[in-house]
Order: sequence, then C-alpha cells, then structure tokens
Amino acid sequence: MVTDPWQAPDAPVPPRYGKFVPPVAPGQDAPYQTGPYAGSPYPGSVPGQGWTPPPKPGLIPLRPIGFGTLLGASFQVLRRNPKATFGSALIVQAAIMLVTVLIVGLVTFWAIDRIDSAPLDQKDAVAAGSVLAGALSAIIPIALSLIASALLQAVIVVEVARATLGEKLRLGVLWRTAATRLWPLVLWTALLTVALFIGVAVIAAFVVLLISVGGTAGFVAGVLVGIFGGLMLAAASAFLYTKTSVVPSLIVLEKLSVRASVVRSWSLTRGYFWRTLGVLLLIGLIVQVITQIVTTPVSLLLGLGAMLIDPNGTLSEETTYIVTALTLIIAIPVAAVAAVVQSAAIALIYLDLRMRKEGLDLELARYVESAAQGGDVPDPYLTPTAASTGYPAA
Repeated sequence: MVTDPWQAPDAPVPPRYGKFVPPVAPGQDAPYQTGPYAGSPYPGSVPGQGWTPPPKPGLIPLRPIGFGTLLGASFQVLRRNPKATFGSALIVQAAIMLVTVLIVGLVTFWAIDRIDSAPLDQKDAVAAGSVLAGALSAIIPIALSLIASALLQAVIVVEVARATLGEKLRLGVLWRTAATRLWPLVLWTALLTVALFIGVAVIAAFVVLLISVGGTAGFVAGVLVGIFGGLMLAAASAFLYTKTSVVPSLIVLEKLSVRASVVRSWSLTRGYFWRTLGVLLLIGLIVQVITQIVTTPVSLLLGLGAMLIDPNGTLSEETTYIVTALTLIIAIPVAAVAAVVQSAAIALIYLDLRMRKEGLDLELARYVESAAQGGDVPDPYLTPTAASTGYPAA
C-alpha cells in the first residue's frame, strides 16, 4: 500500500533544539507552564503541536547564527546598550589618539626645533638622536594602545555574551568584569603585535641586504623578495588570525590561559576556517568602507575650508592645529563604532562556533529558563575543560 507522501506522520518529529518530549496524555500537566516558555508551543505543551523557532531572550536567537543575523547583531550591540559599548569605545579611542598626538607631537616638535638650532657640523648627529627620541616616544602610545584595545575587546565580549542571555549590564559592571581578564588578553594582543613586527622586520632585512649587494640583480631580487614576502606574510597572518580569532572570547568567557585558548580556538575553528575567514574579511571590508565614506568628505571639506580661511598661508601653524583638532573630533567616534562592531563580530563568531560544535544554544536556553524561575544556575559559558584539549579552566 502506497501512502500519501504529503500526509503528516502520526508520530511527531523530534525537534532540532531541546530534548524531545512526546505529547502528553489527556489530563496530564504539560511542561513549560512556568518560566519564559510558559504557554509556548514547545513539543509536549499541546498534543500534536508542531515545533516553533528557538527563543530569542536577547541579542540573537538561541540557534546557530547565519551571516545576516551576525552582521545585524554586530551593529545592534551599539543600539542595545550604547552607553556601555559606544561609551567604552569612545573613552578608549580618545585616550589612545590624544596620548599619541600629545606625546609624539611634542617630541616631534622638540626634535625639529633641536635640529634647526643645531650647528651645521653637528646637524647629522643631532638629527640621528632626534629620530631615536621620536622612535622611543612611540613606545608609550603603543603600550597604551595594547592595554586599551584589550580592555575594549574584553568589554564587548562580556556585553555580547550577557546580551545574548537578555541581560543588560552598566558600563561600570562591564569594566569591572572585563578587568579580571585584562592581563592575559594584553599578553595575547602583545604576542600578535610582536609576531607581526618580527615578520615585517625579517622581510625588510632581506630586502635591504639584497639591495645593498649592489647592481641591478640585487635591486630586482630585493623588490621580488619584498613583494612575494609581503604576500606570504599577509597569507600567514590571515591564516593564524582566523585560527586564533576566538582566543579573546575564550580568555574572557571561559577563563582559560593564553596557551589553552589558542589550542581550543584552533579546535573550534576546525571545519569552519573558510566561513570564519569570510565573515571576518567581509565585516572588516564593510567597516572600512563606512569609515571612508564618513571621513573622506570631512577631510576634503576641512582642507578646502583651511584654504578659504587662510589662502596665503600666513596662519599655517594655527590652521594646522585647528584642522587636526576637527579631524580628531570626527575620527574618534568613527573609530569607536568600528572597534565595537569588529569586536562584537568576533564574539558572535565564538558563540556560533560553540552552538554548531558543542550545542551551546541548548545550554543557554536552559540557563535562561532556570534564571527566569529563580534558580541558581552556573555560568553557561564556562566549561570544566576545554573540548579536545584537556586544559582545565583557569
């Protein structure tokens, strides 16, 4: 006997999310009569009832995240809690830019004045010392940038994680929570920076060595080494950055050490490398395009305005200060928005990978339900050991 293929089966189909519960018999109590799912058509709540989409207690639905949802949620982080997210990014970006401008600007001004006032026979020595002083003055802004960027990344990771559960934390709470994992995150950021610097330095050393050999052959070889070495460095950086992209989230949310976070990130991204790389590149491209759309017209207008106000260049120094100040006023908020969106995207990639590979969406749903009923439940992001690594949580 051939059955109608369009006829629904007698037995209900097990759901994708949550534990399957068969229909209850007449007179019995249905589950989910209390809590956030009360009255919802979950399997078992009504005999024969079909499956409904997973719950969305906060920022995203508790299911694996599609690209559209990930992109929208990255920007929604700003709108959902602007004081804590945009405010934190604004403070961090303003501190980095102002300290950089003040320290590097003052040292540069001092160096130029020192070179101009030096005797002719000492100009070369004074110039060399001034260049060294300028290079050393950049250490302070770089160190501040590493610490501030790590703090902002930790703040956004915590915000995305709690917003997914429907929680909304204030700026002070976010900063205190993020500060507990600041130094491991600073260490990781410093390691990335040093590794990139070493790679650039090695390629530059080879180029200079080949060019210094002399002749056309040495020059051509140096240029080729520079081009192909740069391409290889870019490819290696993209690979390593993608494989370790969720390290900040692991350090902050799972409280792992840097080494354990790298191993676990390598494991989580296995099988999702190209998807993760594509999301990172596309979001980075979108952010850069938006940044250029905002800043380029402003820069052109400021330059044109300076020419109209001071066409003869009699107030060149004052005009330069004014243009620099106005440029910073525009650049700091734009940089803050870009930092929040990119940090939020990385945190969302972490959630998506754990949902796809470890069923984190089920744990989050249980946490939301238990918390709504007043239960004392553990943090759903913590794991006793990192999956496939054996490293215990710190």
